[in-house]
Amino acid sequence: MATAGGSRFETASARTRIEPPPSEFDGRKVSEATFSFVQECARDDGGFSPSPDPQYRGNSDTKESDLAAVTYAATLAKTLAWELPHREKSAEFVQRHQLPEGTFVNFQGALNPKDDLAILYNTTQGCVALRALGEKPKVDPVHALDRFFAGDSFKKLPWYTLSFYPLFYAALDRPMPREYQESIALHMTQNQAADGYLGNHVAATFHMVHFFRLTGGPTPRADAIVKRVLRDQRPDGGWHLKEPDWDVHACFDAVFILRQLSWDSAASRAAINRAARWALTNQNPDGGFGHFPGWHSDMDAVYFQLGTLIQAEQIPGAKYDLPDAETLSWGHAMKFGKVCARPRLP
Repeated sequence: MATAGGSRFETASARTRIEPPPSEFDGRKVSEATFSFVQECARDDGGFSPSPDPQYRGNSDTKESDLAAVTYAATLAKTLAWELPHREKSAEFVQRHQLPEGTFVNFQGALNPKDDLAILYNTTQGCVALRALGEKPKVDPVHALDRFFAGDSFKKLPWYTLSFYPLFYAALDRPMPREYQESIALHMTQNQAADGYLGNHVAATFHMVHFFRLTGGPTPRADAIVKRVLRDQRPDGGWHLKEPDWDVHACFDAVFILRQLSWDSAASRAAINRAARWALTNQNPDGGFGHFPGWHSDMDAVYFQLGTLIQAEQIPGAKYDLPDAETLSWGHAMKFGKVCARPRLP
């Protein structure tokens, strides 16, 4: 899940634009090859497989839920003006995953549909996918996440779940209840380290930054966060700091943090450029991406690696002016340098 993981864009000025990768890199060809891979993953029922390989069961999000791949296909398609093979069927596929009480469930994948983590993940992804596809849930799910704030049960879930909540409300174009917002913000700030990190990991810290960008408030200790992210970048341009199964989204997470919190910094722009070079090394001959060089192509990795390149402004045709860019998954199209002014309840 964006384990570890928008607002309106402005065109970057020459002063803030990230330097391009090597001349042999053709962002349009990368995008076209990736779209061909995505099309190969499309199923007749409107869903998407993790890979065209029928024996492959997915990695990270695509291993956990059959709503992951279709959501990432939908949010990338909206950003890049891709025409998905079966858009109407894809919307119906997602809608079939909604229960009468409003929550969404996975039909396939390792998540237990009845667990709190599955309910939060699937319901958020279902709403995000439908918004990107231009449709709505059959049942209004606005109260589907209330359960997590009865007795503060949201605190029992991993740190990486905390920006799911404002993303859910953004996808519904509804204000996040102030008491929910304040409860999560307090929980994070009380546990934030002096170096700005949450949970001593870039993944959890990404979700904290994502949360504050969505809710329209300043990120606490932003300068400290940026300083550590820059320090933690590996010589190869990535951020895989622990075992790989902990860090499959770390590069995307770190780039989001740098882009959102220090978009006008030369050091951050240079780091993002190195990250783009690293992301490129993960594209396979089939057009898909793996999480690391040589790994199996996967729709989850496609979102996070191509999303890194989109954040680095290396993919021609990416739409940086969508009015609801904050609703497209984990912020690959969010405007930098501005918080998202989501509506709030009085």
